[in-house]
Amino acid sequence: MSLFRTIVTLICAASSAASAALQPGPPFVRLDKNDAMLLVVDLQEGLYQIVRDFDTVNFRNSMIAHSAIAGLFNLPVVLTTSAETGPNGQLPKEISSMYPSAPFIRRNGEVDAWDNEEFRNAVRAQNKSQIILGGITTDVCTEFLALSLRAEGYTVFANTEASGTFTDKLAVDANSRMQNGGVILKGMFGIVMDLMRDWRNTPGSLEVLPWLDTYLPAYGYVARGHEAAVLNGTLAPGEEGL
Repeated sequence: MSLFRTIVTLICAASSAASAALQPGPPFVRLDKNDAMLLVVDLQEGLYQIVRDFDTVNFRNSMIAHSAIAGLFNLPVVLTTSAETGPNGQLPKEISSMYPSAPFIRRNGEVDAWDNEEFRNAVRAQNKSQIILGGITTDVCTEFLALSLRAEGYTVFANTEASGTFTDKLAVDANSRMQNGGVILKGMFGIVMDLMRDWRNTPGSLEVLPWLDTYLPAYGYVARGHEAAVLNGTLAPGEEGL
């Protein structure tokens, strides 16, 4: 009888596991370029120097690429800094010069940007339900704001390549807390591809490939290699028919 109960228990456990595996997962939330906006949060020259979970050159490029997404897809953008006249420093000129007419909220005390009334009003004025953001540090400026926005009902996409902090562990823990709070984690390429949706769209191949050549040269050089092969390529012996 004991063996019989054990077998039944194992069968039931296997059945439950199989049923759980067949249950639908969380919905796939897509970015919509017509309902999205971009936030540049404390990507400041002083704070940039404390980022240790990314290579410094790559992270600088990621900050600028994140900011440039809005220009590619004509998204509304709001810029914000924290205590920029102190050691946190200013936004890099490569970023601030992109959007000279965009709302730029210079916070002088609030750690969570959502605690600043001027910032809240600037975000709400865009009338978008999806928000893409990146900031320094991941575990403070990005996480606090992302979770505050979720509490307000926004769909939030955190650009994990444009948020940096002191250590890898801090980044992993912060990303876990954000994900548990309903924040969607994406890298820059995933964000751009989801906003584009189809290479035949506008913006599409014509606009996005040159953008990627600037901000993601690993992919840009795929396109360059194809161009070179078409315009100047010849088959080497043995290649034909492969």
